[in-house]
Amino acid sequence: MGKSWEPEGPEDIAAIMEMVSSKVPDMIKGIMGAFFNPEAASNIAKSVAEFRKTLIEGGVPEKEALQMTKDYLHTLTNWNSVLREARIGSHHTRED
Repeated sequence: MGKSWEPEGPEDIAAIMEMVSSKVPDMIKGIMGAFFNPEAASNIAKSVAEFRKTLIEGGVPEKEALQMTKDYLHTLTNWNSVLREARIGSHHTRED
């Protein structure tokens, strides 16, 4: 494996933090854009429909297939609430 790098002082740590704080919000916005657009919605709908169809064809009872499909859809769409709670691009403090 290659040689690892360690920060030598506060300046290195500050540079790393500056880079991370400028890059991470853009990365998260890109991920949200990939998940929440008309094409992504269409793909999610097709995926959920195929999931349910496969369960039923595999012999899973309708009621159980419906619940499993709801759980599957929830997993796919849970990113929205996770990213919303992150409050992208903003820095918030939590008072305890």
